[in-house]
Amino acid sequence: MEIKSKEVSWDVIGVRMYGTITGPSDNKKHPAIVFVAGSGPTDRDWCSPLLRGENGSARLLADFFAENGFITLRYDKFGSGPHVKEDLPKLIGKVSMQIHVDELEGAVNALLSEKNVDKKNLFVLGNSEGTIHAVNYQLQAKANRFKGLILTGAPGRAIGEVARSQILNQLNSLSGDSAFSRFFTKIGVIPDKKRFMESYDEATANFLAGKSIQSKLYGGKAIRRLLRSLENPANQPFSRELWTYDLTKNISKIKSPILILIGKKDIQTDWKIDGEALKKATKGNPKVSFAFPNDSNHLLKYEKMPRNRLNARYVGRNYNSPRSYLDRGALNAIYSWLIKQTKS
Repeated sequence: MEIKSKEVSWDVIGVRMYGTITGPSDNKKHPAIVFVAGSGPTDRDWCSPLLRGENGSARLLADFFAENGFITLRYDKFGSGPHVKEDLPKLIGKVSMQIHVDELEGAVNALLSEKNVDKKNLFVLGNSEGTIHAVNYQLQAKANRFKGLILTGAPGRAIGEVARSQILNQLNSLSGDSAFSRFFTKIGVIPDKKRFMESYDEATANFLAGKSIQSKLYGGKAIRRLLRSLENPANQPFSRELWTYDLTKNISKIKSPILILIGKKDIQTDWKIDGEALKKATKGNPKVSFAFPNDSNHLLKYEKMPRNRLNARYVGRNYNSPRSYLDRGALNAIYSWLIKQTKS
């Protein structure tokens, strides 16, 4: 099937948002999907200056779905994309959970303005933090609600708890392969895990209380490095809102069909811990489905490495490498669920 792409844009709080619509080049009506990126400065293709490579999952997903009869829209979230330098001064003190819902609302309106979009079959595919914004949008929307939600890499715990578990996992497996380990090697200190986590907890408590993260704490320099983006004025009040957000408390309110997908090679969310929490939160809702592909990582790419050998440095280098490609198990689960929903 021949596909085409076009650039679209819309305004939110005086900031111009940009995205790409990709779909079949015919004039027929097609179901549509909005992609919502995960955390950090993640752009429309799900690439980031914090990660190597430009082979982003969202662009690959857009091509796959276009070839299979879907129209998609992916967009540069606030703080990402080619216009970030000019936009950042406009965002200081304004970034919030609500602003991310507003940018998603703009994306929905831009997509629905396309003549060949089947408005009765509108879906969202959120990844990681993007699952939160998708759920919040669905709960707030008075019109243009999604027929169904695909939540990939969804956290089943408060975001701060997920982040804490990632830090603890790195402490428990200090090795020369992690940036965390290299920091301690550089300063010549092997941290006392118990004292470090006590200081980490104190630092995050200070952050949530609006206080400065003290560098005089045990491991203070390392902790400040880990948490410095939280204190950035450009990220407020969003960082504090996000840190305590618990998806399980809101997902139970959704009445639309939901597919929750967490890969077994995902080291950012845990298919057992987060998956079980989300199952418990949606227990008794027949419209909620789960998929745990054996070889899918956090960005829906195929990962051949055994999970117990994966670490932050390795996945950061390989998420968007030229050799990476979408996991077939994840694709099959999402595509078959979508086909079922479009026929219902």
